[in-house]
Amino acid sequence: MTASSLGRCLAALLLPTLLTLPSCFTNKQHQGERLYVQHCSGCHGEQGQGIGQLIPPLAGSDYLAQHPGQLACIVRYGLNGPIVVNGVSYNQLMLGVQDTTTHHQLSPAQVTNLLNFIEGHWGNHPGPGGLRTIAGTEAELRACAVR
Repeated sequence: MTASSLGRCLAALLLPTLLTLPSCFTNKQHQGERLYVQHCSGCHGEQGQGIGQLIPPLAGSDYLAQHPGQLACIVRYGLNGPIVVNGVSYNQLMLGVQDTTTHHQLSPAQVTNLLNFIEGHWGNHPGPGGLRTIAGTEAELRACAVR
């Protein structure tokens, strides 16, 4: 077998595998956006704009920037009590997010992807550590479970 025929054989064997690799990454790449649309946009709006003085905006939210270490806990367990976002007071109950298929809490990976989507859109920026990691989200969730 010549080098060129060996190369063609390898290419024929590897090409189907290489073509499926992008779909492995693409499925998770947009998971945060899908989770936002499924769980958050009904109240916070398609563009994170919120609803007047009833539901706070996520777009350009100073609250997100000032409380990055609490966001995973808010997604998982909800929020009750007054908060101030961009100078406006809100005092509505926010339930924790559950997977609508399993009726279980979102996994740390799902929470990470959701928050990376929110913190990367509408004028928001990731916290001081950059994009969230699953390990970081797990640590944050362990800490809020103790509170």
